[in-house]
Amino acid sequence: MKPGGAKPRKTSPALAVTVFLLRILWVLFVVALPLAGVWAASSLAAYSNGPRWAALLAGLCFFPILPLAWEAFAAFRRSREKNPKPRILTYGDRILLRTLGLNLVFLGALLLAAPKVLFTALSARGDWFLEGAKGTWADTARRALFATADRLEWLYLATNENPYRDDPPKPTGSSSSSAAPVPPPVPTDKPRQAEQPDGQDKPIPDPTPTPAPQPESGAKRWPFREELHPAVASIPPEVETSPAAVGKYLAAKEPDPVLRVKALHDYVADRVAYDGENYLAKRYPPQDAETVFSTRKGVCAGYAKLLVAMGEAAGVSIAYVVGVSRDMGGDVAGEGHAWNAALVDGKWYLIDATWDAGYLKGPAFVKEYSTDYLMAPPEVFGANHLPDEPRWQLSSSPISRGDFVRQPNLRPGFHAKGLVLVDPKRSQVTVDGEAVVTLKNPAGMSILADFEAKGAAQTSRCRVTPGETTLVRCDLPAEGTYHVRLFANEAPVGSHSFVGQFEVNRRK
Repeated sequence: MKPGGAKPRKTSPALAVTVFLLRILWVLFVVALPLAGVWAASSLAAYSNGPRWAALLAGLCFFPILPLAWEAFAAFRRSREKNPKPRILTYGDRILLRTLGLNLVFLGALLLAAPKVLFTALSARGDWFLEGAKGTWADTARRALFATADRLEWLYLATNENPYRDDPPKPTGSSSSSAAPVPPPVPTDKPRQAEQPDGQDKPIPDPTPTPAPQPESGAKRWPFREELHPAVASIPPEVETSPAAVGKYLAAKEPDPVLRVKALHDYVADRVAYDGENYLAKRYPPQDAETVFSTRKGVCAGYAKLLVAMGEAAGVSIAYVVGVSRDMGGDVAGEGHAWNAALVDGKWYLIDATWDAGYLKGPAFVKEYSTDYLMAPPEVFGANHLPDEPRWQLSSSPISRGDFVRQPNLRPGFHAKGLVLVDPKRSQVTVDGEAVVTLKNPAGMSILADFEAKGAAQTSRCRVTPGETTLVRCDLPAEGTYHVRLFANEAPVGSHSFVGQFEVNRRK
């Protein structure tokens, strides 16, 4: 040491180790950002049937091509300066910072451009590069990917407006002020089995639905017979003056609590026509019970609010439930919807009078009464209904929104007819040409199937090979996204009801 020189400071081993670990974490974070960008972009491509090579190429551009090109350009400009300033950062630090900046811009652009679709894509197809992979490592990787996707649910919630969420009516349980407190919803199903993440080697088990309560009169439990309650079919016109008048009349005519709920459901499903014109135009006239009762027209919120009001007059506690649902032709993430839950003998049961009323054909409402969604078991109802509040799943193991997006869109009739899905086990899949659906069909149901390009109106038939194991084969004609739909009936002749749908991407 030179005379008068400063004595060098000693760095403690603990501080050196801490700095080293922080630097490692910093490097891992910066490297993870390009990987996250590639995952997001490639999952969007898989979901929308876009070119995945473009997403992978974008990933290469943002690391390392663009950061290196940026550094090279900066070095070129520096070489032309007469008195360049001394560098503060090392070459490696500059590359890391440039990588960080570029990828933050890339991810930010993805989030701003399609936040709702991004969550759906990561939830539905975030494991696209593991297609066909089996084993513990693949299952662990899928769980990690989907857990990460679930943490991005806020993107979906922040950008998904549900017009039926505003001003929900409150269930009171009775018009009497001395009514007992309404109990909160509790699980009514059996605990669900652990998910099979690979989705390849095991058929989906029969959900063994928990049946609706048995009416004292001996009427058939779920699925109820598709015939109007006698009190609804013969109600005098002079009674139909208000929701309260009808509710009190039906309560007086039907003492059985289960059949009383069926009567209320049947009246709403039979008397109200769906307002297809305003629904398609995204205009929503008042949906309060009195307006819907007087106009005999409404959207799902109107059906649900009318059922709440009639239930109050009939002494039945009926809750208004809001969430998303997936209908025929809809996206795998679903759209805003409202339905009900009814309290019977201390237990809650789910009801959707809107979907039991009929369906839309363009803007026109086609009346087709059913009881598919009258007290359907929670695990069956939840195949295409996801409430905002998990407690209204009435499940001992509520599923996440990502689980809902991934699970196949099956109607209650699929299970009621004894069908079991073997493959595919996802709501959306990708094929090279032919889409194949495999079903267990022990009851020998007649199965029909068709497909149509997403957003189109022209349908084509699929080939069905009947048997205890029924095969459905659909020759998709060109690259694009298709809806493959299943229909079932007890006999080959007669009307076949819609029982399920899959979204299929066909590659070139």
